[in-house]
Amino acid sequence: MFDSAWPAISPDTIQSFFSLAIGFALAGSIATGYRLFAEHFPSFRLLEVGPTAARFASIPLLMFAAPFIIMRNTLRGRRLEGRRAEFVMIATAIAGVWSLMSGTVVVMALQVLLST
Repeated sequence: MFDSAWPAISPDTIQSFFSLAIGFALAGSIATGYRLFAEHFPSFRLLEVGPTAARFASIPLLMFAAPFIIMRNTLRGRRLEGRRAEFVMIATAIAGVWSLMSGTVVVMALQVLLST
């Protein structure tokens, strides 16, 4: 029944789906790991507080944890503030594209590390 659908999916599409999934999984793992050592979840306010060195150190963390932060803030805003569904859809698309890009970076880095 499903055999006819499989040849239509290209390897590039499958790799994109894996990159998307890896990006979201990595974002959640990084945010949860940060939560283990800090008293709160990471937020974009890390760029505003603390000494300059701490601000620069938070950039890689926020680059890869951003999809989780965007989705958490969006769903929280929808539940608590009653934000419109259109904003949730736009934020989900932004988080998805960001997750796809960060997942692609991770997949490419793994390919380089495993090929040597």
